[in-house]
This record gives sequence, C-alpha cells and structure tokens, in this order.
Amino acid sequence: MAGSMAEAWFAVRTRSRAEKTVHEQLVRKGVEVFLPTATRWSRWKDRRKAIDWPLFPGYCFVRLDPAAHLTVLTCFGVASIVAFGNEFAPIPDVEIESLRTLVNSTLKYDPVPFLKEGEMVRVKHGPLAGVVGRLTKKGAKARLVLSVDLIGQAVSVEVDAADVVAD
Repeated sequence: MAGSMAEAWFAVRTRSRAEKTVHEQLVRKGVEVFLPTATRWSRWKDRRKAIDWPLFPGYCFVRLDPAAHLTVLTCFGVASIVAFGNEFAPIPDVEIESLRTLVNSTLKYDPVPFLKEGEMVRVKHGPLAGVVGRLTKKGAKARLVLSVDLIGQAVSVEVDAADVVAD
C-alpha cells in the first residue's frame, strides 16, 4: 500500500465465524489485536451456557504499521483489511479505546444497527414485522421513528431500535 504511516488501528474482515481463530493467530504472531465480544446464553436440550460472541460479526481490529499488512493477510480466516481504494482505512484510536472501556466495564451492552436519518429501514420483529419506511428521527432510549407510506399518505410510528434494520 502506498505511503507508510505510523501504527494505527485497522478493521480486519474475517471469513464467517473465524473471528476467534484469526484473533488467536494474530496474538501468536505478536500483533496487537482486539476482538470485542458480548456474552450470550446458548441453549441446548440439556443445558444453558454463557458464550462470548463477537460484538461485530466478521470483524476484529489490529494495530500495526500498514507496511506489515502481510502478517495479517496470511492468517487463515482473514478475508481482507478494510480499505478505501488502495489505502487501508485507519480507525481513530478513541473509537477502539471507547470500545475497550465499554467491554471491560460491568455495564450491559448490545450491538445496535448503525442507521442514519433519511435511510429506508425494515422492521424485523414485533407487530410491524416486514413494514418498510423511512427513518425520520432517532430518539432517546434507543427508539426510532419511522415514516411508512400507506395508501398515499404518510404515517409515523415509534418502534424499538433493536427491531429495525437497513432495507
């Protein structure tokens, strides 16, 4: 990649369900790596077990000089390093440190869809499952307001943010 820069954080795209494997390989190679996880309860017929799942499925984060990118790309399970054009896209340190602080806290947290006002969204759960509308406002307490065209008219409804995905 053109022009070397000092070490920075980068997002590594992994193959499906390979985040932990990639994390372990990078740790063995001495690369600073961060894989934020969230604890979920998995249920089998005979028992329940708490399992740490990747907070952002398909991604982990590495801190390195871009000139050393082959150290990452040669790991089994790595699909790519996120880039724009020919340049790896650095992540601001404050974003990674904020995630680390949250993950190391005792607070309860869950991933939420990253949606923008004006974007078309679909309700995936609840009584309005399948309804498509335009996100008009992101409100407090992780709730969204959607506009839905209905017989040539607009109607606004408030739904839980966790029930909405980009369409």
